[in-house]
Amino acid sequence: MPEGPDRKPAPTPGPPDRAPAAASALTTLPNAITFVRLCAVPATVWLIIQGRFDLAFLLFLGAGLSDALDGWLARVLDARSSLGAVLDPVADKALLVSSYVALAATGVLPDWLAILVVFRDVLIVGGVVMLRMMGMPPRISPSRLSKANTALQILLVAVALLLRGWPGLLPGAFPLAVLVPLVAASTLLSGGAYVLAAARGEGRA
Repeated sequence: MPEGPDRKPAPTPGPPDRAPAAASALTTLPNAITFVRLCAVPATVWLIIQGRFDLAFLLFLGAGLSDALDGWLARVLDARSSLGAVLDPVADKALLVSSYVALAATGVLPDWLAILVVFRDVLIVGGVVMLRMMGMPPRISPSRLSKANTALQILLVAVALLLRGWPGLLPGAFPLAVLVPLVAASTLLSGGAYVLAAARGEGRA
């Protein structure tokens, strides 16, 4: 039947609303745990600045356990999402970098080490952004050296907080004397490895 003069055409469907999907992704249990870990960053920094290294250690430890928990839940519940893939490393890096800056500001760790740790991450993020702007988005996959560097960085923060929070629990400053040069060396090597990999187009950090 032909359309009459007063008959209006059917409205064209607009683009899908992404807000409900984003809200749904954030409310999944793994992503909710990751978001809580991200919110723990300012609390950890504040506790370190206030000299409550004992509470900062417990919060840092809880954040580490939550990192393992949300990854396990994402696999078991099949709740992986693109939001979680971005939010999880952001929360981890924010906590780690902020802890180094706060520990350096309070004189617990050398300031040059905090600068080195921050510069490595800025170099990687800046390199990724620059390559994307040039139309050559890298496929980032952490190398074994990068994973070892991250593990050493986490261990150093935990040991530094433990030593200050509970003096006498570990043998003097010996652990820090060992870990500080190890973290510095692994940070330099992994940062250099990223630059070389990016230059070759491999995208391994």
